[in-house]
Amino acid sequence: MTYAYYKEVFKNESMPFAYLDKDLLDLNIKDILVRSGNKKIRIASKSVRNKWVLEYLLASSEQIQGIMCFTAEEAAWLADEGFDDLLVAYPTFHDEDVRKIIPALRSDKTIYLMTDLDGHLDKLQDIAKQENVVIPVCLDMDMTTRFPGVYFGVYRSSVNNVQSAKRYFDKLKTCPNLRLGALMGYEAQIAGVGDNAQGKSIMNGIIRMLKKKSIKEIAERRKAIYDMALEYGFSPEVVNGGGTGSLETTRQEDCVSEVTVGSGFYASHLFDNYKIFKHRPAAAYAIEVVRKPQKDIYTCLGGGYVASGTFGMDKIPHPHLPKGSKLVPNEMAGEVQTPIIYKGNEEINLGDPIFMRHSKSGELCEHFKELLIVSQGQITNRVPTYRGEGKCFL
Repeated sequence: MTYAYYKEVFKNESMPFAYLDKDLLDLNIKDILVRSGNKKIRIASKSVRNKWVLEYLLASSEQIQGIMCFTAEEAAWLADEGFDDLLVAYPTFHDEDVRKIIPALRSDKTIYLMTDLDGHLDKLQDIAKQENVVIPVCLDMDMTTRFPGVYFGVYRSSVNNVQSAKRYFDKLKTCPNLRLGALMGYEAQIAGVGDNAQGKSIMNGIIRMLKKKSIKEIAERRKAIYDMALEYGFSPEVVNGGGTGSLETTRQEDCVSEVTVGSGFYASHLFDNYKIFKHRPAAAYAIEVVRKPQKDIYTCLGGGYVASGTFGMDKIPHPHLPKGSKLVPNEMAGEVQTPIIYKGNEEINLGDPIFMRHSKSGELCEHFKELLIVSQGQITNRVPTYRGEGKCFL
């Protein structure tokens, strides 16, 4: 889509605002279904943070089933809103937060709570016993690969081999009010690390080499822990793996029943840096030109929505449209103003938009109360984000 297209669509809108192009979203959904092969797809809610979009994705294909939440409070709220099959991706330890899911469990909703330590299991067993319920739990399997001098992955779970898995399963056997319903292994170093960044050919080559070696190892580890779970007599109905950046490899593992996708639906700019796939920039935000301090410099109000994670240019929002727009190196995207360098042919005046893409999909919605839904050159809907519904889970 062109700058002129979106400028016309949003000509009457006050800025800043965020939008979702449903036509591009539909194309991304089709591509993701193909990339996922025959695996079910669980939506990562942290990358969506919009109830309307979650409903739209679930209705778009029978292959898309279930939601991966980021807190128990979020899962309890979504269950109240009619959603089911909710897997909480991060451990829940506070008593009050655990108890929030109990009503949903009693109404036959499925919510899996994440675990990997004895302390997790002790806490959940104690509360489940008090409440006289059985809590489905998920084992978080660490998918990090350790090379000499390189920790290739993220610091998540303590269960990183069959020995530590055995310790976990032995402990779980002593918890009658807990049920192993799911296994999850997120290979962040495959799914979340780009390998085709511009101007970084040497680093891209190194990352691809590390990925190739890591993929084989983590597949073997996941299969070994899954087999051990079966030997212990557990019957997990869910074996989850991967993310937007690893669908082609995760789908090849026979023991995996589903893959997780979040960022691929909106396609934030962090996911431009992959060699094997390209999704469309379906979501973005607009900031307003309010100054023109000199030729080819257009200063906009606001815009400094920097993503979390390691410090670097890849976490800064990037100008999307008009094409050829660039940030000013000495200012970048600021809290109250963002100057843009543009030397192209589009006419830009005071009050015109500059369209920006956020680095990470989910954090975009934390800055806006609604998404404007666009289709066929028109705004077709305005749907509240989590923030717009008064929700702030993290």
